[in-house]
Amino acid sequence: MTHHCAHHGAGVHQGEAASQSARAAPASGAREWTCPMHPEVIRSEAGSCPICGMALEPRIASAEDEENPEYRDMRRRFLVSLILSLPVFILAMSEMIPGQPFQHLASPWALALAQGLLSTPVVLWACAPFFDRGWRSIVTWQLNMFTLIALGIGVAWAYSAAALLWAWLAPESLPEVYRAHGQMPPLYFEAAAVIGAFALLGQVLELHARAKTGGAIRALLRLAPSSARKVEEGGREIDVAVEKVRAGDRLRVRPGERIPVDGVLEEGSSSVDESMLSGESMPLTKAPGDPLVGGTLNGRGSFVMRAERIGADSRLAQIVAAVARAQRSRAPIQRLADRVSAVFVPLVLVVALATFALWSIFGPEPGWLYGMVNAISVIIIACPCALGLATPISVMVAVGKGAQQGILIKDAATLEKFSAVDTLVLDKTGTLTEGRPKLLSIHPMGVSDEELLALAASLERGSEHPLAAALLNAAEERSIALHSLSDFRALSGRGVQGVVMGQRVWLGSTAFLRQVGVETQAIERSARQEREAGHGLIFLAREGRPLGWLSVADPIKAGARETLAALRDEGIRLVMLTGDHRTSAEAVARQLGLVEVHAEVQPEDKAALVATLQQEGRSVAMVGDGVNDAPALTLADVGVAMSSGADVAVESAGVTLLQGDLSALLRARRLSRSTLRNIRQNLFFSFAYNLLGVPLAAGLLYPLWGTLLSPMVASAAMSLSSVSVIANSLRLKRMRR
Repeated sequence: MTHHCAHHGAGVHQGEAASQSARAAPASGAREWTCPMHPEVIRSEAGSCPICGMALEPRIASAEDEENPEYRDMRRRFLVSLILSLPVFILAMSEMIPGQPFQHLASPWALALAQGLLSTPVVLWACAPFFDRGWRSIVTWQLNMFTLIALGIGVAWAYSAAALLWAWLAPESLPEVYRAHGQMPPLYFEAAAVIGAFALLGQVLELHARAKTGGAIRALLRLAPSSARKVEEGGREIDVAVEKVRAGDRLRVRPGERIPVDGVLEEGSSSVDESMLSGESMPLTKAPGDPLVGGTLNGRGSFVMRAERIGADSRLAQIVAAVARAQRSRAPIQRLADRVSAVFVPLVLVVALATFALWSIFGPEPGWLYGMVNAISVIIIACPCALGLATPISVMVAVGKGAQQGILIKDAATLEKFSAVDTLVLDKTGTLTEGRPKLLSIHPMGVSDEELLALAASLERGSEHPLAAALLNAAEERSIALHSLSDFRALSGRGVQGVVMGQRVWLGSTAFLRQVGVETQAIERSARQEREAGHGLIFLAREGRPLGWLSVADPIKAGARETLAALRDEGIRLVMLTGDHRTSAEAVARQLGLVEVHAEVQPEDKAALVATLQQEGRSVAMVGDGVNDAPALTLADVGVAMSSGADVAVESAGVTLLQGDLSALLRARRLSRSTLRNIRQNLFFSFAYNLLGVPLAAGLLYPLWGTLLSPMVASAAMSLSSVSVIANSLRLKRMRR
């Protein structure tokens, strides 16, 4: 259930006062809580926003999973209300059961008293937060949905309790029109209890969904190790907390450890997996002088580094900050509901007060009693129970439907925004391509295919590079025996060399071969066509003579071209971005029929590109799978992640494709459109009964036919709107793929 704040434009002074009262600075080092709708509201403990009533959330997430105390409290209140509301509802509806079994077991007074006793804890304890927020909304004149919820629950229970007491003390004074079976007045304990239970369920669903948004930041924070191994003067090594590392400290990083802070490698060498930051699958060989990024994973080598950027200055911390900023942007559906609430809530209150006044002045005796009951009917029929169900029920059904189709959807805002997306930004590696390089072809010069591959694979046995895995896998598939290797050396960013079968062999780029004295003009001319195709080329030379080259590429995912063509036919603008070289990127784009390509993009530039497209008025969906995609995924109107990608990318995204199948993009967009239509229909059902019922509840038909809308009928109309919403939402299950 989504709750909204009203009067963002009106009541500025009251809102500022509320904000200032909520902005008391917490003690140094204390945990801070803020409102997702109003970041200026800062508290030193959990609670609710004084402006809109929404539950506060931690301003800065911690690396550990922790349960929001507000969520824990609301869940407990909901469970209690559910247990107590069910028997109240059954007793109240028992008159509609053929044979009226309960009436034979107990007197009407006993049944009414049981309803009152069971509903009282629900109203006075379980729903206490709603009364607190509703009262605060009236005091500050920041009217919101809590205003009507509190009034609906409170008035229904208070009237029922007063009517029960009145009927016991002076039953003859009640008008005959308000008497039910057994000379009992109509009671609405079940309306108060059920409205409260539904409202609490909405809060539980909302708080649970919001808790998930902190998962991205927690996953990012977990990338950084908690300790580092400091090398002191004299060579002694000690373990220290990362918080105690200072710029200039020398740190030892052992095989398999994560690099603690940003810095520069000083002694030793290794291969570092930076895929969690770059999104690219190929680890980089690091030598003295090369930069290192905190949170990335060291390979099998050991080295000493010098710390440079720590704390908030580190690259990982900057990504965390970018994700946090993007997460604070709110969904358009909330702003729309705010505008509706700003009109709907005050209007209902005005109509209820006018109803009471008009009946008190012009109605038959006792006028004030007619006025009170009709005003109660207005508030009950206008209570936003169905409005609270309109979005969550559709979302629950759509999420279940999406899961069956290999799509995980985070929340209603994602569904609402995805239907309006007109621009799709796609990361290349792992999204459009498989993310695992494979050997495409072998081009020998003076040797056989088998011998060229055997030499290359034998040399790559000492490397941790993914290209080495591609060559080794190809040799294994062809059952090619490998040769012994000695004097192996990996040269950062250039290639590898070693002695195979007693002869010196070099493997790498043509620039690397030229550096070691190999003539490359002929081999470069032969490989020109392959290079223009965007394939990765690895050149091999032995004893100063070129022996040929191997073509390696990251295969495009099956069905990617067809999916992109279908999206283009639906009017979607397609943009590919990648950190790869432009030649390789453009080759992949040609195969996929893509025109707009951004290559050699740095991680921080991805979010900037999304922001630029949004400034052009575009509604942007970002598809990615790496940690470097996290800021762009959260900044985009809709973030889409592959489940096989980085955990942070999945946490940051609103949509996750479970099988990494791009065709699920089409299904997700069509599902979002159907769900948005369904939500709009639900909102119509929510308001249609209310808008039609409010004038009837106020007594519009009485001057014509002497007919009044009983509060019981008002309650039934409210229930009918909820049933309509639920039934309409279930239609999503029958949506075709």
